[in-house]
Amino acid sequence: MIALVSHWRRQPGQLVTLILGLALATALWTGVQAINAEARTSYAQAAGALGSAGEEFTLPGRAFKQSDYVALVRAGWRLSPVLEGWIAADQGRVRLIGLDPLTTPPGSVAADVAIGTPLDFLTGPGQILAAPATAARLSGAPVAVRAVDGLAPGIAFADIGVAQRLTDRQGEVDRLLLHPEQGLNLPDPATIVAGLQRSAPATADDLARLTDSFHLNLTAFGFLSFAVGLFIVHGAIGLAFEQRRAMFRTLRTLGLPLGRLVALLVVELAVIALIAAALGVGLGYLIAATLLPDVAATLRGLYGATVEGSLSISPLWWALGFVIALAGTSVAAAGAIWKVARLPLLAPARPRAWARGSETTTRLQLLGAGVLACVALIAGLTGGGLVGGFVLLGALLLAAALTLPSVLAASLSLGARLARRPLAQWFWADSRQQLPGLSLALMALLLALSTNIGVGTMVSSFRLTFLGWLDQRLASELYVSTETQAQATQMLAFLGADVVALPIWGAQAEIAGAPGEVYSVADHATYRDNWPLLSSLADPWDRVARGDGAMINEQLARREGLAPGDAITLPGGPMTIAGVYSDYGNPLGQAMVSPDVFIARFSTAERTNFGLRVAPAQADDLRRALIEDLGLDPGRITDQAALKDMSRQVFERTFAVTGALNVLTLAVAGVAILTSLMTLATMRLPQLAPVWALGVNRRHLAWIEVTRAAALAALTAVAALPVGLILAWVLLAVINVEAFGWRLPMHLFPGQWAGLLALSLGAAALAGAWPARRLARRPAADLVKVFAHER
Repeated sequence: MIALVSHWRRQPGQLVTLILGLALATALWTGVQAINAEARTSYAQAAGALGSAGEEFTLPGRAFKQSDYVALVRAGWRLSPVLEGWIAADQGRVRLIGLDPLTTPPGSVAADVAIGTPLDFLTGPGQILAAPATAARLSGAPVAVRAVDGLAPGIAFADIGVAQRLTDRQGEVDRLLLHPEQGLNLPDPATIVAGLQRSAPATADDLARLTDSFHLNLTAFGFLSFAVGLFIVHGAIGLAFEQRRAMFRTLRTLGLPLGRLVALLVVELAVIALIAAALGVGLGYLIAATLLPDVAATLRGLYGATVEGSLSISPLWWALGFVIALAGTSVAAAGAIWKVARLPLLAPARPRAWARGSETTTRLQLLGAGVLACVALIAGLTGGGLVGGFVLLGALLLAAALTLPSVLAASLSLGARLARRPLAQWFWADSRQQLPGLSLALMALLLALSTNIGVGTMVSSFRLTFLGWLDQRLASELYVSTETQAQATQMLAFLGADVVALPIWGAQAEIAGAPGEVYSVADHATYRDNWPLLSSLADPWDRVARGDGAMINEQLARREGLAPGDAITLPGGPMTIAGVYSDYGNPLGQAMVSPDVFIARFSTAERTNFGLRVAPAQADDLRRALIEDLGLDPGRITDQAALKDMSRQVFERTFAVTGALNVLTLAVAGVAILTSLMTLATMRLPQLAPVWALGVNRRHLAWIEVTRAAALAALTAVAALPVGLILAWVLLAVINVEAFGWRLPMHLFPGQWAGLLALSLGAAALAGAWPARRLARRPAADLVKVFAHER
């Protein structure tokens, strides 16, 4: 064991490389898993805030009046009222739930906490209860805030009377929770409150299914980063075993049994893996803590899911970090251990025994690439949902990575044939000879560049499409949300003839058996000229205006397999689909009907939101008049530019995590190249010494080494371009459709490709600069000594 460890004492940089590669791989994987685990824990806490086992009464499109609740209780129903709203807090709003702790069904964490609190929760000005992190954000709340462990993050609780006062919704109740035990012969509740529906509440599983695509995307990035890190580990282990071939020969000839040698190597790698795992899990925590606020903003913006921006330490993902590090090391070292176990006693004495097997390795890699290409073809043809899409994606990426060494070898051979000068011919031939030692690092670079190109193309295509879509959708100059229906009527009477008020009324409803939204759409040129339709019948807007048809969004059309001309079941009866419109960023199914149809089917829904069309030059004057003359709250008036800017900010925050993971993956690939070049530098003297002896000075040789690294990186970047574009197509046409329900057009961005090419060249040049500098400063005596050996 001492003999084996002595190698790492002589090569401390190689040991650091091995530990760093495995630590980075483990860090990115565990960081992503920690984020996903934190989010799912928050879903479960939020769903269980009021107990999710029972049922509830709701009124689609509107809230209960307090008198409705009283009437149902007098009829014998055992109910508990719940009110939901929002209150201002640091770093955004906080969801406020008003409850009655004396009537809340059993199993509610919030109710149990509230019952055990001082009387201040129910009397006087009241109290707000929240998790410690949420309570810290509510320091400026109008009533006292008390931190309580065990409550759901991002949610605050108050007595329902206090919540009604804080949200300015006196006399209203959003839903009524049913106790599990009810009396016999109770009257039909729908005869007491018209339109009442009885349903099961949302659960953690419902929210997890809604956000599953987002978490699967994160997991895919984490796995990709882990795979790229394993290339570093695999390369470092293989080259370390290559360097120790003489030591293995000596130990075997001195009588060390092969089984014991293999066992000692396994123990050595296990110790290194445990050290790297400890570092990786710690780094993973830092990565997760840094990215979680952006993830929370994304989940809140896209899905309405509440996740705190702080991270709790879970023993489970710490343990998983160690398991994945050991498993990754086993996978990365399996080939090298197998070679040690299978080679005859004196086989390692042959110079570069591993490198001579590169042709066989290349053939096996091409065979594996062919198998993976077939898997990708089958996954693409048969479908299989989101998982099938990721199988297609992963198989394509791995097939491309396994094909890369053959592509580079052919390119280098072509360069050697085209070269005319002896030094140039040696450059290309020597580059091909070094390819086996660098192929794994270059594969990692290919994966990183392909991912950056693919995801960058997807995000940029989304950005370009999204901004154009915003310009079309947000056509009104001002958007107003009045506080009450009476105030809305007053505003409509106040507006002059030169202002057009377009109703933007909405109600939550069940569409095709799933939660959805129904909105009103006025018969106006704003929609006819600006609203983007993907497919439609003839005169679709006329059909909607007459009440003969409805528009549905792309998500609903794809999910249910609907097309213009089909019937869609909406509350109040079926309607004909007049058109399908794009609706980026919305995970729910949505339908639009005329205002008359909306009022007839959702008579109790609030009708307080409007888009105001006015000459742009008069928009500021109209805003000022609504505030000063009519007395509207300035916070309820939003101009077009501010709304677009807010939407852009949400978009950029949504993809901040993707960009960060891309950068980290590319950084890991850069480290892979550096470690491979540093390790090969100690083995390069037999190839460089003859060239130096023929008159090429050490400084020139150093520049050749840097040029070699940059040339290989450039060839890899060229190979990564088509792979990245195929990846982008899969993301846009397969993954995005399965995950979110809409398809985006694919745009090309040559400027991004040039930037990534420059970045890869810079990373490779920097990686090659360190070993090249050591070569330039190497004593001439070291090069002369090469000729004293048999090589």
